[in-house]
This record gives sequence, structure tokens and C-alpha cells, in this order.
Amino acid sequence: MRPKTDLHLFATLYGRLALWLMAVFVAIGAIMIVASQRMFETQRLFELITNLVVGTVAFSLLTALVVFRFLTLRLRKLASAIEAFRASGFANPIRVETTGGNDDEIGHLIAAFQEMSERIAMQLSQLEQVDRQRRELLANVSHDLRTPLASMQGYLEMVLIRDDGLSQDDRYRYLQIAVKHCERLARLVRDLFDLTKLEANEVRPQIESFPISELAQDVVQKFALSAQKRDLRLSASVCADCPPVCADIGMMERVLENLIENAMRYTPAGGEISVGVHRAGDRVELQVSDTGQGIHHDDIGNVFDRYYRADRSESSDAGNAGLGLTISRRIIELHGGRIRVESTPGLGTTFTVELTMA
Repeated sequence: MRPKTDLHLFATLYGRLALWLMAVFVAIGAIMIVASQRMFETQRLFELITNLVVGTVAFSLLTALVVFRFLTLRLRKLASAIEAFRASGFANPIRVETTGGNDDEIGHLIAAFQEMSERIAMQLSQLEQVDRQRRELLANVSHDLRTPLASMQGYLEMVLIRDDGLSQDDRYRYLQIAVKHCERLARLVRDLFDLTKLEANEVRPQIESFPISELAQDVVQKFALSAQKRDLRLSASVCADCPPVCADIGMMERVLENLIENAMRYTPAGGEISVGVHRAGDRVELQVSDTGQGIHHDDIGNVFDRYYRADRSESSDAGNAGLGLTISRRIIELHGGRIRVESTPGLGTTFTVELTMA
């Protein structure tokens, strides 16, 4: 192991400078040995000493210049690369081309600057993308807020303006529509508030053991009337021997509601939605399947992104911002589970949630 340590020492900048100095001293020593052979000639002694001093100074100066250039060449390249990096707005990472000598301190410094510049450029790119997506989200949310607000305001103003000329049925119908838009606004604000708390880790699940199959049947029963109004067949299929799960029952109910609402939103009249619960190894799988329009292959990876929004023309619920799937994924992640999606355009979509068995 000792020879390897010695070789590593000479690979450093300190070792290379030591080699240069050793070479200088050897050269000076050789000159002195040659000169000492003629020192006994008195008439040449002064001349030899003068030549020796001049030669030593000249050789040392030349050696110092070579060493200085050796030290500063790569540093000048690094300084130029850093200046170019700054001029590019920190968008183009540093690239320094060097030939040899990259395993010493200067080489390590160059490598560290290159890695740092790559990270800075990548983070700036990510920040720009997040900022662009944030603006898109704000635009979508603003649209979703403005639409029900305008409708609600219009119907309420109609009730006020035509108060004496409205029949009791028309008044009731207008107020019903206004209440429906109020509910959409409340749902949107709730989703935004809940997503903010989930992403800030301000919510902690209250873990308990409970039968997920019973919860699934209760939630399906809760949406039965709404599905019937939309001419959708909603059913639950659970295994009798399905074990309970360890989770927050309120959060799991929210996940089920989000998945069923999403399926109802993108399933046309006459379609089917099924909720299934079964055991899969040491876990319990919860599935929500529909016969809706499906998701394009290119969009599968974006459905859980809070910035992603499906085409509005494809949605029958204009007051929804599409945050339900993002909230569902965050809740499942808090429970240490997984959620995935499988879809075939034109045939339907299946969301699968894996939970830990109690």
C-alpha cells in the first residue's frame, strides 16, 4: 500500500511542484560540480562564480515562469468558462477542456465547478418550468372561479330584478342553480386549501385498522343517486375475505370520492363505473374502473400532476379544477401506498390503489 500512496502524492499539485524544485536543485548541483573542478585556477575563480550566479538566476527565473504558466493555464480556462456561464444567464453549464493534470487540486476544482454549474442550470430550468406551470394553474383556477361566480351572480340578479314578475317555480329554479354554483366554488376552494396543506406536510394521517370493503360500499351508496341522474351504472365488487387495512378512514374516503367523481366526470351517459376491493399478496388493492373516454398514452404520466388539466371540452363539470387526483396521490403517499392508472382511449380507465394490510 505504501508505493500507491507515494504515487498518489506525486499526482497532486504539491507533488508536481516538488518534482520541479528537485529538478532545479539537481541542475544547479550539477553546474556546481562541473564548476568546482576548475576552482583551483585562481585566475578563473571570479569568472566562474559570476557565471554560476548568473546562470542560476536565469535558470530559476525560467523555471518559475514555466511553473507559473503551468499553474495558471487551467485557471485562466476556468475563469473564462465561469464568465461565459454568467453571460449565458447561468443556463449553459461550464465546460473546461484540459489535457492531462486533472487529478490534482486544480483538476478537482474544475470538476467541482462543472458539477455545480450543471446543477444550477438544471435547477433554473426546473424553476422556469414550475413558474410556467404555476401560471397555467392560476389561469385554470381563475377560469373555474369566474365561471360559477358569473353564473351565480346572473341568476341572483335575475331574481332581484324580476322579483315581482317571477313565479314561485322560476324563483326556486334560479336559486337552485345559484346554490349549485356555490357548491362548486366551495369544492374548488376546499381542494386548493387541502392540497396546500398536504404539500406543506401540515396534515398527518390518523392510522387505524378498518375494513376498506365496507367503506367502499358506503361511498358507492353515497354516489348512487348522482350516478342515476347521469344515467351511469355504479356498482361495488368486494371480496368477502378481504382483510382490513391500516389507514386514515377519513382520508381514504376522500380518495374514493375523488376517484369516483373523476370517473363520473369523464364517463358518458349509459356508461359503467365499478369499485372493487380485493387482496393482492400482502396488500389490499382498491380499484375504480370506468367505461369512459380513456386517457391518451402521452397523458398517462401527467394525470396526477397538479398542473395538468384535461381539455375542458372533454369535461362535463366546468366547475372543477382537476385537483382531485393530485390530492389522492398525496394522501396515498402519506400512507406509504401506491396509486397507478391504466387506460385505453375510447374504452375506459382503471385507477388502482395499493394499501398496507392490517
